[in-house]
Amino acid sequence: MDAGSMYSSSSLKAQSRFPLQQQFLPRTNSKENLDRFIPNRSAMDMDYAHFMLTEGRKGKENPSVSSPSRDAYRKQLAESLNMNRTRILAFKNKPPAPVELMPQDHSHHHHQPKTAKPRRHIPQTSERTLDAPDLVDDFYLNLLDWGSSNVLAIALGSTVYLWDASEGSTSELVTVDDEDGPITSVNWAPDGRHIAIGLNNSHVQLWDSASNKQSICFGDSLQLRTLKGGHRSRVGSLAWNNHILTTGGMDGQIINNDVRIRSHIVETYRGHTQEVCGLKWSASGQQLASGGNDNLIHIWDRSTALSNSATQWLHRLEDHTSAVKALAWCPFQGNLLASGGGGGDKSIKFWNTHTGACLNSIDTGSQVCALLWNKNERELLSSHGFTQNQLTVWKYPSMVKMAELTGHTSRVLYMAQSPDGCTVATAAGDETLRFWNVFGVPEVAAKAAPKANPEPFSHLNRLR
Repeated sequence: MDAGSMYSSSSLKAQSRFPLQQQFLPRTNSKENLDRFIPNRSAMDMDYAHFMLTEGRKGKENPSVSSPSRDAYRKQLAESLNMNRTRILAFKNKPPAPVELMPQDHSHHHHQPKTAKPRRHIPQTSERTLDAPDLVDDFYLNLLDWGSSNVLAIALGSTVYLWDASEGSTSELVTVDDEDGPITSVNWAPDGRHIAIGLNNSHVQLWDSASNKQSICFGDSLQLRTLKGGHRSRVGSLAWNNHILTTGGMDGQIINNDVRIRSHIVETYRGHTQEVCGLKWSASGQQLASGGNDNLIHIWDRSTALSNSATQWLHRLEDHTSAVKALAWCPFQGNLLASGGGGGDKSIKFWNTHTGACLNSIDTGSQVCALLWNKNERELLSSHGFTQNQLTVWKYPSMVKMAELTGHTSRVLYMAQSPDGCTVATAAGDETLRFWNVFGVPEVAAKAAPKANPEPFSHLNRLR
């Protein structure tokens, strides 16, 4: 063979190979390219192998020695000694099912997988928007409230307007004089008929919104009386507890007024050093929560209140680092209070008012102006200021955000909830009043609230 042919043959072999590829060579006969089997002595059953070499095949090799009875005995012995093994890596049967300690009757009960509860849809836009000109843009005031008769009251400058949600009609309740105004707070009595109005001049007016007397200049409304002598400056917060009207002023005082009697001041709470901007009675009427511009929350116990003297607080809560206006008692746990801090705090905190312990704190990232609990689900709604001016729906107790609602262009200072708990009204510094179907329609109708005294002012029929 010449050199040329050798080069040609080697070049053909080189061209038929690819780098890093597995090679498969054809077999020329049965004895080529066979893998060797190297036994592992530790994996061998030497006794069984010895038996198979010496005794196991005597019957086949020496048929004259074997007999049917001997074969049957040998077979049974091999099975008993687990020597009838023909496959080394044979698949085994599945293990037997465990025995139920308490058998169940499946004929009547069929196990069905649980279906996840569909997530409630929360509309992202308001369902109605009304103009609110001259709405005072003041964090420390409370200018919006929704009564049990489904009438919403809002203070715009020196005038209180009533919006009937059932009919969609608007009426004017009262316009105060310039030297008395502007109006700094409004709050409906539990009966949904009588309303308290706090003024900038430290007075509080009580009005009957449904009087049948036509001689009053404000339509069917009648002023019942004016509460004087309690505060020294504007009254920015109000809260009813049956026939007791609690007022909070810029002077830091909290006063319980019994509206049935002439000398209406029955208790005074002193604990705040600056303006009281949040007041809320618990559902039981036994505890009062107050928040102030001094960054403090006080819990007052009605049973320890002393007439004509300053009452000591039950708890003094100092965790907030900014003014506390937003307060909301939980409807399904009587001793749970939610509070929100102002622009320097931006947190929502939860309190056990029996012990005074802070249960949780959430940083919301913006000023907390108001809080409302969902009456039908374990949810909390918060309204905020800069930067988004949003409403946030929180799932309690995980405090996972369920939705964020935007639309207002200024901080959402005031919130009020409809009597059925489904609709929320918000008023903001952008001078708009918006209605949100944020809590939806409850699956089960809420239990009827206990009826309050329908006529707490029935014996009052003239101005004082």
